[in-house]
Amino acid sequence: MTAAAIAETGHSIDTLARLEALFGTPGEASLSKEVPYVHPSYRAMIEASPFAVLATTGPGGLDASPRGDPPGFVQVLDERTLLLPERRGNNRVDSLRNIVADPRVALLFLIPGVGETLRVNGRASITTAPDLMERFVVGGQPPKCVVRIAVDTVYFQCARAILRSRLWGPVDPAAPRPVPTPGAILSAISQSFDGAAYDQALPERQRTTLY
Repeated sequence: MTAAAIAETGHSIDTLARLEALFGTPGEASLSKEVPYVHPSYRAMIEASPFAVLATTGPGGLDASPRGDPPGFVQVLDERTLLLPERRGNNRVDSLRNIVADPRVALLFLIPGVGETLRVNGRASITTAPDLMERFVVGGQPPKCVVRIAVDTVYFQCARAILRSRLWGPVDPAAPRPVPTPGAILSAISQSFDGAAYDQALPERQRTTLY
Protein backbone atom coordinates (compact mmCIF):
# COMPACT_ATOMS: atom_id res chain seq x y z
CA MET A 1 0.00 0.00 0.00
CA THR A 2 1.40 3.41 -0.96
CA ALA A 3 1.72 6.37 1.42
CA ALA A 4 -1.09 8.12 -0.47
CA ALA A 5 -3.35 5.09 -0.10
CA ILE A 6 -2.62 4.88 3.61
CA ALA A 7 -3.45 8.56 4.02
CA GLU A 8 -6.74 8.09 2.17
CA THR A 9 -7.83 5.39 4.62
CA GLY A 10 -7.58 7.84 7.48
CA HIS A 11 -5.11 5.62 9.36
CA SER A 12 -2.05 7.78 8.73
CA ILE A 13 -0.68 9.55 11.81
CA ASP A 14 0.60 12.68 10.09
CA THR A 15 -0.07 15.46 12.61
CA LEU A 16 0.96 16.05 16.21
CA ALA A 17 -2.70 16.19 17.18
CA ARG A 18 -3.31 12.67 15.82
CA LEU A 19 -0.14 11.39 17.42
CA GLU A 20 -1.02 12.82 20.82
CA ALA A 21 -4.55 11.47 20.55
CA LEU A 22 -3.14 8.00 19.88
CA PHE A 23 -0.64 7.91 22.76
CA GLY A 24 -2.05 10.36 25.31
CA THR A 25 0.10 12.51 27.57
CA PRO A 26 3.36 11.28 29.12
CA GLY A 27 3.39 10.44 32.80
CA GLU A 28 5.11 12.58 35.40
CA ALA A 29 8.06 10.18 35.71
CA SER A 30 8.65 10.27 31.95
CA LEU A 31 9.19 14.02 32.14
CA SER A 32 10.90 14.45 35.51
CA LYS A 33 13.69 11.97 34.69
CA GLU A 34 15.11 14.28 32.00
CA VAL A 35 17.81 16.67 33.19
CA PRO A 36 20.30 18.96 31.39
CA TYR A 37 23.36 17.48 33.09
CA VAL A 38 24.90 14.16 34.13
CA HIS A 39 23.19 13.41 37.45
CA PRO A 40 25.20 11.11 39.78
CA SER A 41 22.71 8.30 39.10
CA TYR A 42 23.23 8.72 35.37
CA ARG A 43 26.98 8.91 35.83
CA ALA A 44 26.82 5.46 37.47
CA MET A 45 25.07 4.11 34.37
CA ILE A 46 27.66 5.61 32.01
CA GLU A 47 30.51 4.20 34.09
CA ALA A 48 28.90 0.73 34.05
CA SER A 49 28.31 0.67 30.30
CA PRO A 50 30.67 -1.13 27.90
CA PHE A 51 28.60 -0.33 24.81
CA ALA A 52 26.88 2.67 23.27
CA VAL A 53 25.31 3.67 19.97
CA LEU A 54 26.36 7.06 18.61
CA ALA A 55 23.80 8.79 16.39
CA THR A 56 24.80 11.69 14.12
CA THR A 57 23.43 13.65 11.20
CA GLY A 58 25.07 15.36 8.26
CA PRO A 59 24.75 16.26 4.58
CA GLY A 60 24.66 12.60 3.61
CA GLY A 61 21.87 11.76 6.05
CA LEU A 62 21.68 9.98 9.40
CA ASP A 63 24.10 7.51 10.94
CA ALA A 64 24.04 5.24 13.99
CA SER A 65 27.31 3.58 14.89
CA PRO A 66 28.32 1.16 17.68
CA ARG A 67 31.02 2.06 20.20
CA GLY A 68 32.43 -0.33 22.78
CA ASP A 69 35.27 -0.83 25.25
CA PRO A 70 35.53 -1.92 28.90
CA PRO A 71 32.88 -0.38 31.19
CA GLY A 72 33.39 3.32 31.69
CA PHE A 73 35.01 3.80 28.29
CA VAL A 74 32.96 6.98 27.92
CA GLN A 75 34.37 9.28 30.58
CA VAL A 76 32.48 11.98 32.46
CA LEU A 77 34.78 14.99 32.41
CA ASP A 78 32.24 16.99 34.38
CA GLU A 79 28.47 17.00 34.75
CA ARG A 80 28.01 18.67 31.38
CA THR A 81 30.82 17.07 29.36
CA LEU A 82 31.46 13.52 28.12
CA LEU A 83 34.57 12.16 26.40
CA LEU A 84 34.30 9.35 23.87
CA PRO A 85 37.45 7.72 22.43
CA GLU A 86 37.45 7.08 18.70
CA ARG A 87 39.33 3.81 18.14
CA ARG A 88 40.73 2.49 14.88
CA GLY A 89 38.17 1.00 12.51
CA ASN A 90 37.39 0.77 8.83
CA ASN A 91 38.26 4.43 8.16
CA ARG A 92 34.81 5.29 6.80
CA VAL A 93 34.49 7.74 9.75
CA ASP A 94 30.84 8.36 8.89
CA SER A 95 30.08 9.66 12.38
CA LEU A 96 33.06 12.01 12.43
CA ARG A 97 32.25 13.38 8.98
CA ASN A 98 28.77 14.18 10.24
CA ILE A 99 30.05 15.83 13.42
CA VAL A 100 32.30 18.13 11.37
CA ALA A 101 29.21 19.24 9.44
CA ASP A 102 26.62 19.16 12.25
CA PRO A 103 27.61 18.88 15.94
CA ARG A 104 24.29 17.43 17.13
CA VAL A 105 24.67 13.89 18.48
CA ALA A 106 22.82 11.34 20.58
CA LEU A 107 24.14 8.42 22.62
CA LEU A 108 22.31 5.30 23.76
CA PHE A 109 24.12 3.41 26.54
CA LEU A 110 23.47 -0.29 27.20
CA ILE A 111 24.53 -2.22 30.31
CA PRO A 112 24.59 -6.05 30.17
CA GLY A 113 21.96 -7.56 32.42
CA VAL A 114 20.23 -4.20 33.02
CA GLY A 115 16.91 -3.43 31.37
CA GLU A 116 17.13 0.35 31.55
CA THR A 117 19.20 2.20 28.97
CA LEU A 118 20.51 5.76 29.10
CA ARG A 119 19.95 8.42 26.46
CA VAL A 120 22.16 11.49 26.06
CA ASN A 121 21.65 14.31 23.58
CA GLY A 122 24.28 16.95 23.01
CA ARG A 123 26.73 18.70 20.71
CA ALA A 124 30.05 17.16 19.77
CA SER A 125 33.49 18.31 18.70
CA ILE A 126 36.57 16.30 17.70
CA THR A 127 39.94 16.80 19.35
CA THR A 128 43.44 15.34 19.46
CA ALA A 129 44.47 17.30 22.56
CA PRO A 130 47.31 15.28 24.16
CA ASP A 131 45.90 15.47 27.70
CA LEU A 132 42.59 14.02 26.54
CA MET A 133 44.16 11.40 24.27
CA GLU A 134 46.29 10.15 27.18
CA ARG A 135 43.17 9.37 29.20
CA PHE A 136 42.25 6.59 26.77
CA VAL A 137 45.55 4.81 26.09
CA VAL A 138 45.14 1.00 26.03
CA GLY A 139 48.16 -1.27 25.61
CA GLY A 140 50.26 1.74 24.71
CA GLN A 141 47.85 2.71 21.93
CA PRO A 142 45.96 6.03 22.14
CA PRO A 143 42.69 6.51 20.27
CA LYS A 144 42.73 8.16 16.86
CA CYS A 145 40.93 11.15 18.40
CA VAL A 146 38.47 12.01 21.16
CA VAL A 147 34.87 13.13 20.69
CA ARG A 148 33.99 15.75 23.28
CA ILE A 149 30.25 15.99 23.92
CA ALA A 150 28.59 19.00 25.53
CA VAL A 151 25.52 17.56 27.24
CA ASP A 152 22.08 19.02 26.52
CA THR A 153 19.74 16.39 27.99
CA VAL A 154 20.08 13.06 29.81
CA TYR A 155 17.43 10.55 30.80
CA PHE A 156 16.98 6.83 31.25
CA GLN A 157 14.73 4.69 29.10
CA CYS A 158 12.50 2.11 30.77
CA ALA A 159 13.21 -1.61 30.37
CA ARG A 160 10.27 -2.59 28.16
CA ALA A 161 12.25 -2.82 24.90
CA ILE A 162 14.98 -4.94 26.51
CA LEU A 163 12.42 -7.17 28.20
CA ARG A 164 10.42 -7.67 25.00
CA SER A 165 13.55 -8.45 22.99
CA ARG A 166 15.02 -10.73 25.70
CA LEU A 167 18.33 -9.18 24.75
CA TRP A 168 20.13 -10.32 27.87
CA GLY A 169 18.65 -13.82 27.84
CA PRO A 170 21.00 -16.83 27.79
CA VAL A 171 22.42 -17.87 24.41
CA ASP A 172 23.40 -21.45 23.72
CA PRO A 173 27.05 -21.29 22.56
CA ALA A 174 26.43 -24.43 20.49
CA ALA A 175 23.52 -22.88 18.60
CA PRO A 176 24.19 -22.24 14.89
CA ARG A 177 24.87 -18.68 13.80
CA PRO A 178 21.45 -17.19 12.89
CA VAL A 179 22.74 -14.75 10.26
CA PRO A 180 25.29 -14.87 7.41
CA THR A 181 28.96 -14.33 8.23
CA PRO A 182 30.66 -11.06 7.21
CA GLY A 183 32.42 -12.88 4.38
CA ALA A 184 29.18 -14.41 3.15
CA ILE A 185 27.52 -10.99 3.12
CA LEU A 186 30.40 -9.44 1.18
CA SER A 187 30.37 -12.33 -1.30
CA ALA A 188 26.63 -11.95 -1.83
CA ILE A 189 27.01 -8.23 -2.52
CA SER A 190 30.14 -8.53 -4.65
CA GLN A 191 30.42 -11.98 -6.18
CA SER A 192 34.10 -11.43 -6.99
CA PHE A 193 34.89 -11.17 -3.26
CA ASP A 194 36.53 -14.17 -1.55
CA GLY A 195 34.27 -14.40 1.47
CA ALA A 196 35.69 -17.67 2.78
CA ALA A 197 39.21 -16.21 2.94
CA TYR A 198 37.86 -13.07 4.60
CA ASP A 199 36.05 -15.05 7.32
CA GLN A 200 39.10 -17.23 7.93
CA ALA A 201 41.39 -14.24 8.46
CA LEU A 202 38.89 -12.06 10.36
CA PRO A 203 39.32 -13.35 13.95
CA GLU A 204 43.09 -12.88 13.94
CA ARG A 205 42.84 -9.52 12.18
CA GLN A 206 40.33 -8.28 14.76
CA ARG A 207 42.49 -9.56 17.62
CA THR A 208 45.64 -7.83 16.39
CA THR A 209 43.98 -4.56 15.37
CA LEU A 210 41.55 -4.10 18.28
CA TYR A 211 43.42 -1.00 19.45
